[in-house]
Amino acid sequence: MMKKNTAASAIVPESPWRMAMRRFGRNKLALGGLLILLVMFLACFIGPFLSPYQLYDYSIANKNLPPSSSHWFGTDKLGRDILLRVMLAGRISLLVGIVATVITVIIGGILGALAGFYRKSVDSIIMRVTDIFMSLPTLPILIILGAVMSDLKVPPDTRIYYLMLIIGLLSWTTLARLVRGQILTLREQEFMVATDALGLKDRRKIFRHLLPNTIPIIIVTATLSVAGAILYESSMSFLGLGVIPPTPSWGNLISDANNLIDFRKRPWLWIPPGMCILITTVAINLIGDGLRDAFDPKMKR
Repeated sequence: MMKKNTAASAIVPESPWRMAMRRFGRNKLALGGLLILLVMFLACFIGPFLSPYQLYDYSIANKNLPPSSSHWFGTDKLGRDILLRVMLAGRISLLVGIVATVITVIIGGILGALAGFYRKSVDSIIMRVTDIFMSLPTLPILIILGAVMSDLKVPPDTRIYYLMLIIGLLSWTTLARLVRGQILTLREQEFMVATDALGLKDRRKIFRHLLPNTIPIIIVTATLSVAGAILYESSMSFLGLGVIPPTPSWGNLISDANNLIDFRKRPWLWIPPGMCILITTVAINLIGDGLRDAFDPKMKR
């Protein structure tokens, strides 16, 4: 009898994080998306170091060459290796997506937590500001701001950082609403009553006890926001208002095929960056769906 009690007491309950990761590990689509995204990151951030070509290697004699053993993805109208440019463009597009999402998480998480914790007038003000931002058409605003940066002749290197900031500032509203709803529920839990009894400061309650409990929903939303930010950047760059040459991005590489001859006769100019955008966004969405199902099994389709 004593041995049975000892064995029962030795069983340690599995933590919610471990259970979520175990459920995520059983989702083959999500694991496939994670593998694809990992390969994309390795190709974009390590691949250029293995290439025999350089970004500014021009060769008019080798312009518009189809894919071959020396140029796997062919060359563009200036004789530059497209494979190298696609990998370097991936660095920019992925970086824009990640940094813009970090800005989204910081703004949305903090504002949502403040609205849910303080409620009343603070909640009303923050939610009305959120409603205003949600009513704004994101892509038209990005196009207008991109045109303004073009008129102000903002340097290409600096323009990337402005683009990250703008996308992040326009994309925080959904996360803020989700975090607010979660905080409103958590605020009534027993552990928050204990923090009141201990006399902890509001800042400690929010950042040490409430926000950490919203991390699962933040991770899921942030994962899906990366894909959205990449698509926004690609759309802007395709229109010539985002990342502009000579800095490559997947969007402005597609815009190189800007006439019917290039579109029909030289598909190697636009198919590789287009496929990279498609594959990356699908992989990120698969990961986001897998994380959502792992952290909240009731939402599993």
